[in-house]
Amino acid sequence: MDVNIFEIFLRVVDFAVPIVIMIFIGLMGAGMLIELGVMKKFSGIARPLFKYTNLPDSCASTFLVALGSTVAANSMVLKLKESECLENKEVILCASLNSTPAYFREILTYQIPIVLPALGLIVGGFYVMVFIITAIVKVSIIVILSRLFLKKNKCMVPESENNSKVGLKMAFLNAWEREKKLFIKIAVIYLAMTTLVFTLRDMGVFEIFSALPLAQLFGIPPESIVPLTSYIASPILGISLLGPMIHEGTITAIQAMIILMLGSMFMIPFFGLKSLLPRYISIFGVKTGITIVSFSLSMTLGVRFAILIILLLIAA
Repeated sequence: MDVNIFEIFLRVVDFAVPIVIMIFIGLMGAGMLIELGVMKKFSGIARPLFKYTNLPDSCASTFLVALGSTVAANSMVLKLKESECLENKEVILCASLNSTPAYFREILTYQIPIVLPALGLIVGGFYVMVFIITAIVKVSIIVILSRLFLKKNKCMVPESENNSKVGLKMAFLNAWEREKKLFIKIAVIYLAMTTLVFTLRDMGVFEIFSALPLAQLFGIPPESIVPLTSYIASPILGISLLGPMIHEGTITAIQAMIILMLGSMFMIPFFGLKSLLPRYISIFGVKTGITIVSFSLSMTLGVRFAILIILLLIAA
């Protein structure tokens, strides 16, 4: 089949360039909010939350630190354990709770500026909601478990305040310095993958996947196997492939949501083994590190599996 390169180029420019611009604006906007310290203003939300738990007061302090850095927060948890301020059950629940601010950071710095423009309002909005639901479920389970298995521990950790202010110009420059590599990487991948999808679609290459049993089992188009497997290796790559397919009408919104949930079901354990497990073991040791990662990922996978089942019932 003949492929009109110039026509594909025009379609890529028309579809992908506005999205890349939106991604740039979103990344820079999120980066500036962080530089200006806006995230710290949300820290007061944590105090009421801990009133309903039996987690130690020191966990509230580490939770606030986790708004900026999960690793820094967990390092504080380790020091509290070493000073006999926390027991092992408290360490596991505190460290698991410290993982939840990352969901809201990711919504601000990744989901809204990158995923939402790439996947569109419906599918992108659904993906953002999955992260919010996951965070709420994890927090709720940890709160319930703390009430069931812990007694209130008043152990505190001293907090330091940093009141230094950053101007808009410096916030922009700092945000650009931190985000430019990520933006260039995303822009290159997105433009390349959009071009590849449009080209392969015009060549009819996706037809070779028509007999794949996985596509038949979950009621998704055979060509969606490409972004599904790509998502497992790299969520950005998978999302970059899904966006043009949604735009072109190759897959429906529900099918795209199923693909995202399927991809995450395979990707999350891989990510846990590759990134989380070494990180937590290096901080807490083998036994506690494995326990924290297993507990946290099992809650995340449980939410994704439940949502996948609901989507499959809707699509049936």
